[in-house]
Amino acid sequence: MFIFNLTYMKPISQVEQFLPEHIQFLDEYYKKNVFVCSGRKIPRTGGIILCNCSSKEESEAIMKKDPFYREKIAKYEIIEFVPSKWSDLIQPCLIR
Repeated sequence: MFIFNLTYMKPISQVEQFLPEHIQFLDEYYKKNVFVCSGRKIPRTGGIILCNCSSKEESEAIMKKDPFYREKIAKYEIIEFVPSKWSDLIQPCLIR
């Protein structure tokens, strides 16, 4: 499991310009059951994506498809972790 920690490097006006394409990117990986949840940070300085993929290499390949990454709108920090405890609500997401 990976946490994508995005930090905006551009003004919100540029973030908004690429937001529709970023949402399409998110939707693609939700349909594949790879993304578990995502959202904005408060204050709005970036976002978080919880990604259930099999390797660091796969997570980096996914990251590179995000228009926020491609257009240098946000920098990514990828944090890998191994879930050892979880809610029943997330259980179906962990089966891949």
